[in-house]
Parts: sequence; structure tokens; C-alpha cells
Amino acid sequence: MTIDHKVAQKSVKALIDFIDTSPSPWHAVASIETMLTSNGFARLHETDKWSLEAGSRYYVVRDDSSVIIFITGSDPLSETGFRIVGAHTDSPGLRIKPQCAHAADGYVRLGVEIYGGPILATFSDRDLSLAGRVTVNEGGELSTRLVHFESPLLRLPNLAIHMNRKVNEEGLKFNKQTELPLVLAAISEQLSPQETFIALLAEKLDVSAEEILSWELNVYDSQKGTLFGLDELFYADSQLDNLASCHAAVTALLENNHSAPSSTLVCALFDHEEVGSESNKGADGSFLPDVLERIALSMKIDSEGYKQALANSFMISSDMAHAWNPNFPTAYEPEHHVMLNRGPVIKLNANQRYSSEAISEAMFMRWCEEAGVPWQKYSHRTDIPCGSTIGPMTSARLGIRTVDVGNPMWAMHSIRESAGVLDHEMMIRVLQHFFKS
Repeated sequence: MTIDHKVAQKSVKALIDFIDTSPSPWHAVASIETMLTSNGFARLHETDKWSLEAGSRYYVVRDDSSVIIFITGSDPLSETGFRIVGAHTDSPGLRIKPQCAHAADGYVRLGVEIYGGPILATFSDRDLSLAGRVTVNEGGELSTRLVHFESPLLRLPNLAIHMNRKVNEEGLKFNKQTELPLVLAAISEQLSPQETFIALLAEKLDVSAEEILSWELNVYDSQKGTLFGLDELFYADSQLDNLASCHAAVTALLENNHSAPSSTLVCALFDHEEVGSESNKGADGSFLPDVLERIALSMKIDSEGYKQALANSFMISSDMAHAWNPNFPTAYEPEHHVMLNRGPVIKLNANQRYSSEAISEAMFMRWCEEAGVPWQKYSHRTDIPCGSTIGPMTSARLGIRTVDVGNPMWAMHSIRESAGVLDHEMMIRVLQHFFKS
């Protein structure tokens, strides 16, 4: 099957719009929730008793930044199992510290912590801003409010080459404690640096400074995503790892929105993958097992039937993959170059950094062929440590056969990543086929 360029561009423009309205994991889940409610999905709460109906659409949010979406199947769950696509909502970057603002020779700077493994040099000289969630005391009641500063607010100014003569030979490096704080403002004579920062949040949220209690704030690049290259075959934006996979998974699931599938279809999108997933809402936590078990219980499946359902299930762990970069050919395994715009990548690692094995690998290859989508295979260079995904941990926790896949991209963990336009539409198509098969 040939992927129509205009159709693929439409899919990528929808992805770019999704990313640009999702500058933090909390905003990503809020954006997904908007998509779900407009397509007839009902929100469930973990504190309530669930009463589910076959062929119905539901979603559950845990702590604002992880979400599990599902459509209940029409056939017995113990026989058909779950068809799951997993991905993650977080991306590596910088997070604002609690007591963050301090004076530095006439300027207010914000102290940051490094979240995950970003390429720090790519944050310099960018139009940075803030997004995340803030906890507010409103009349004695705690509430969580999303905050998103859309205009450039912060900067990490680079040092001129005249003071760093070897930067082009030795690379741009920042001391993580002393050289990463971000310039916010000039010193105010009326307010301390921390008061200046809290006043900024209070004004944005239309509350008093005294009502601001705590925050989790992500530093993001305010530049919008774009298509580029001859014939606009490529696109660039922040957070492609892994909001591109989240968008593909949700888009594929919504294709099944008006039909009653035989299997129960699940999208599980987790926070905290970039820092190990070991949290109450991470992939190595209880969220997915809790939800799957509650689906089974609500559908009158006993413990043995639930174990049967897991044994009859399959999971696609979808996370982005490393495309071959022609400027750095020695960084790659010579026989495993994967290319932009040539289809989804099956990720393989003998040490189980990825969950793919011969059978799950072959099954995904077959689904690609049936969907008319090409596929590629990736193996990491042996003398470079390999990254990992949510696949191995969720597969181990649940006992579900799993394959790790992803679309190829350049500059993973840069603040400005790039990928192929055709690949996003191809991933959507194979995930649609997986949900329908």
C-alpha cells in the first residue's frame, strides 16, 4: 500500500497540534481527554465502583498525567483477552525546583532539576517557557490547576565563543548546578526573587500569591512544530519521544470508536518512563494491572478467567526509535540502519532492554504486511549501552507477550527532535489493524 503524502501530512499536522497544546505530561493527558470526551468515552474514577458494558468506551486518569483508555469487547474476555498499546506521556528535560528563584547580579534566575536524560546543550539560546500543574488552596480546599505560559519566558544564554574558544572542538557543556539556572527577569526592588516567581504564577492563575502551595513545572520550547525539507517529507517538534506514539495509539483506537470489537482494546499511556517508571502512575507500578483486573471483575470474570485473559493478550510497546543519521555513521550497528519514511521499527535486544522476541516480532511483521505497511528492524551498536522502554517491565509484571516498536527519529532527547512524515501515518495504520485483528 502506498501512503498518500497529503494524507500523511494531515496526520502529522494533527500530531503537531497535539504536541503544541501538550507542553507537559499533565497537558498531554488533558489534550487526550478532550479527544476522548468528544468521541463518547466516559471517565471512570478509581474510587468508584465500576459497572461496565460490552462494546462501551471508558478511560481512567491517575494523578493527572497517566491515562488508560479502553473499549470493552463483545466476546468473552477469558477467550479473547486484551489488545494493548502502551506508550509514555513524559519527555526528558528540565523541571523547576521548589525554592527556585534567586538573585544573580541584577537578574532573577530559576533553578532547575534535570528530568531524565535530555541533551542539555539543545536547551541553550531557545525561546523557553513554563507549563505544568500548580496546587492551590482555594477557601481551605486543595485544587490542582494547569498552567501554560505560551510566550517565551525563560532563557539559557550561551557563552560567547570568545570566552569558550574550544567549544567547537570539545562540545558545549553546562555545569548542572551552576550553569543551568534560567534567566527570568531583572531584579525587582519591591519583591524578592521567589516572590517575583510566585506572583507570576498567581497572576496567570488569577489567585493570590498566598494561595499558591506547590508546583510541578516543565521547561519547554515555545517554538511550534513544523514540516521541513524538500516536499516537506520531515517534521520537527519537541517531545516526539514519546507524544508521537501516544497520538498514534489514541488515533488508532478512535478508529474503532463506532464498532464493538471482539477483544477488549486498551491504550495505556504512562508518566515517568524517562526516570524509570517506578511510581504509582508509572508503567512499573500498579496502574495497568489494577485497571485490567477491574475490567475483568466488572465483566464477571473470576481469577482463573482473568489469568486466561492475560494469556490470550498481546501488547505493543510503542516508543520512538533511532533513525540512521548520515552525519554520524559510526554510531550505528552497520547492518541495522533504519531510515525515516520507511515504516515502523521493531526494536530488538538480546539482553531484554526491549521486550521483542522471535514470536512477537513475527506477529508484528505480519500485522504490518496485512496493513500494507513496511517494517524495519533495529539493533543497537554492541559497544554502546542500549536504552529501554516500558515493554520489558509491563510484560514481566503481567505475563503478556509483547513487542517493542517505534517510529524512527533523529536527535532523540533533544529539545527539538525530527522524524519522517510518512512514518506517523504508517504507525497509525498498523495499530488500527492490530486493534481490529
